[in-house]
Amino acid sequence: MGGIIMVRTVGTTVRGIRTPIIKRGDDLINIVIESLLNSVETEKYPLHDRDVLGITESLLARAQGNYATVDDIATDINQKFSTDIGLVFPMLSRNRFSLILKGIVLSGKKVFLFLNYPSDELGNHLMDVDLMDDLGINPYNDVLTEADYRRLFGEHVAHPFTGIDYVKMYKDIDPKKIEIYFTNNPKVALEFSPEILVANIHERKRTKKQLLKCGATKVLGLDEILDRPINGSGCNPDFGLLGSNKATETELKLFPRNCQETVDEIQRLIKEKTGKTIEVLIYGDGAFKDPVGKIWELADPVVSPGFTKGLQGTPHEIKLKYLADNEFNNMDHSDLTRAMIKRIKEKDISTNDADTFGTTPRQITDLLGSLCDLTSGSGDKGTPVVLIQGYFDNFVSE
Repeated sequence: MGGIIMVRTVGTTVRGIRTPIIKRGDDLINIVIESLLNSVETEKYPLHDRDVLGITESLLARAQGNYATVDDIATDINQKFSTDIGLVFPMLSRNRFSLILKGIVLSGKKVFLFLNYPSDELGNHLMDVDLMDDLGINPYNDVLTEADYRRLFGEHVAHPFTGIDYVKMYKDIDPKKIEIYFTNNPKVALEFSPEILVANIHERKRTKKQLLKCGATKVLGLDEILDRPINGSGCNPDFGLLGSNKATETELKLFPRNCQETVDEIQRLIKEKTGKTIEVLIYGDGAFKDPVGKIWELADPVVSPGFTKGLQGTPHEIKLKYLADNEFNNMDHSDLTRAMIKRIKEKDISTNDADTFGTTPRQITDLLGSLCDLTSGSGDKGTPVVLIQGYFDNFVSE
């Protein structure tokens, strides 16, 4: 390395922190802090200012007891809709949507269910794209009935990963009250009902705007159902049913409430106990796409519903490999390292020059939340809390 010795040999490190199994009513804040400090003592590593502590959203929602039943959904639907409902563009999911649909149907209203094709908003496919092309189906214009769908694609169309026929699963919730259609134009729903419930997640504002512009008498989103308690139920004033997950056969766990208060209190108490200012975030699904299955993993409305102020914004980084391939291309190792260190120390984060080329300006919370989600997983790892150290360091940090 031409005489250059890097004193520090490790950059970012990520640890999954094991916690007790959290139950409704538990004091999550103290459990998280005790689990972290126990890990620090047991594994013999130090905490630093600007370490990041991630806590999965389901942990907070469970401790809060933020649950609602299908009957609660039915009650809220009846309070907010007066006619049969056009239900537009839900995701295909047993855990994320089937109970919501059951609750809507329990309202007694007929449901005209409109599904995106060839896939939902998150990339879950309803049909083979090549076969769709061979059949001459135009996804921008063509509206298919359920009978059309079965005639063209078969009586059982299994999801490539789950093996579930989502059309059948949704229809079987109540075959008499649910009619299913396939379209990518939300305005089609207005031919069936003037009152529309928008079920997509990330495009919901645009979908609502289109429907209102076309004369819908009422347009609400899933974010506006269970946005307040129903008969003492849980709720989420910001996201309603978005981000909810099946808990039992009749009950949903909602996205957590009061996330900002939680992260700020955890940060305050860790500072009080250790003297270190730790950044804290609540995280849900990561914001990444499976390159094989084509599924966008972000089924929650946001990656992080609450985070401390030090996690605001986007990273300001220099693209080291760009400099190595261009401006510093002809240097030997020793000069190259010195030049990199000098450039990093002198970088101007207020400009967008060639040095930053290729550094995608994603939100810090989306990047960290994705890292946490990949670390903790959704199975049996038992590490719903994640500690990230050195994330804000760079090549010159010691």
